[in-house]
Amino acid sequence: MLDIRLFREQPDFVKAGLERAGVDPAVVDRVRSLDEQVRSLKTSAESMKAELNAANKALGPLMKTLPQEERDARRAELRALGDRITEADAVRQTVETELQNLLLEIPNLPHEKVPVGKDDSDNVVVRTFGEPRLFDFTPLSHWDIGEKLGILDLERGIKISGSRFYVLRGAGAALQRALITWMLDLHIEKHGYLEVYPPFVVKQECLYGTGNLPKFADNLYHDVEEDFWLVPTAEVPVTNLHRDEILGPNDLPKRYVAYTPCFRREKMSAGRDVRGIKRGHQFDKVEMVKLVAPEDSDAELDTLLDNAEDICRLLQIPYRVVAVCTGDKTFSSAITYDIELWAPASKGEEGGEWLEVSSCSNFRDFQARRANLRFRREANGKPEFVHTLNGSGLALPRVMIAILENYQNADGTVTIPEVLRPYLHGRDTIRK
Repeated sequence: MLDIRLFREQPDFVKAGLERAGVDPAVVDRVRSLDEQVRSLKTSAESMKAELNAANKALGPLMKTLPQEERDARRAELRALGDRITEADAVRQTVETELQNLLLEIPNLPHEKVPVGKDDSDNVVVRTFGEPRLFDFTPLSHWDIGEKLGILDLERGIKISGSRFYVLRGAGAALQRALITWMLDLHIEKHGYLEVYPPFVVKQECLYGTGNLPKFADNLYHDVEEDFWLVPTAEVPVTNLHRDEILGPNDLPKRYVAYTPCFRREKMSAGRDVRGIKRGHQFDKVEMVKLVAPEDSDAELDTLLDNAEDICRLLQIPYRVVAVCTGDKTFSSAITYDIELWAPASKGEEGGEWLEVSSCSNFRDFQARRANLRFRREANGKPEFVHTLNGSGLALPRVMIAILENYQNADGTVTIPEVLRPYLHGRDTIRK
């Protein structure tokens, strides 16, 4: 959520930022109008309450000396004033709710470094690592490799749960488990994150805190009976670990890493990537989350991005880093960099493509305001909102796709990346 003071004091700045993000800047005037109404109603109510208190105080000593008729008239006047106060408070509450709901629908302002653009076609490649492999045979897609090796069962996934579900078997399941454990170990032991194992269901206020609600409710799985929501990413429970808290002077930075399955309806990608395991309603992910002081968040984003890239470098798979433009950035982020792994056959006969395996974002204080997540620089200092960041480190199953397609061999086997072999009991090849 954006600071209401920005709308009051720098409306042109907010309008310019929203316009860069493709949002109608007229919403700023609507916010200012509602805010002015709320403040006016609050001032009016406070004035009437002061008048009521003063009248009550003055009337007290006179009650025994005034005639009954006049006492009744005075009481009627005070009751009428009290009713006007109640009515003013009700109107204010209605307008205040409308203002809050409107603020919840307004996206974060883009960071000054974010390139301007309409959609992902305007994203900018920042750097690349490695060169795509030149095959001396026609590379197979991951779904063909998985079927031939008996490690991926799309048919039974659909039988069990429907479209966009699949079953990993044998070495396929072991490879995914090895990836998760290795990535967690690397982030903990080398990059200095603290592992947490959060619940996979959350209350709705957690999703409001990260910006998933109310805008993206249709893409989330919801248990209506108990009002539980399945997590779309570990970002949601981990960011909310300190919701409604004030952290102390020595509590920042906090750097967390967590594994969770993720659940998304994928309504926004209907009809896209229907083959294979590129888009699923359930997938696994290792997530990094940071809570930092505002002045440190840009530098912490650079480190976060490097930590995610480290996974790609060690897997020795070509990748690129992309600066996400204003029209493609997420609702809550101020600035985002995507990491994309090269998959040489993920489009089947059409060839290869770059697959996003991580989005590393700085949200500034946007999520912290929604989650009421603050800190003090000194023991008795004024609370300030932290800056939050997160990034996948990394997301499966696209890493699985990249491994199967980049490490495939002419005889149908798949070589296991060297860094993963200790997690697979020294096994170096996946065979049928």
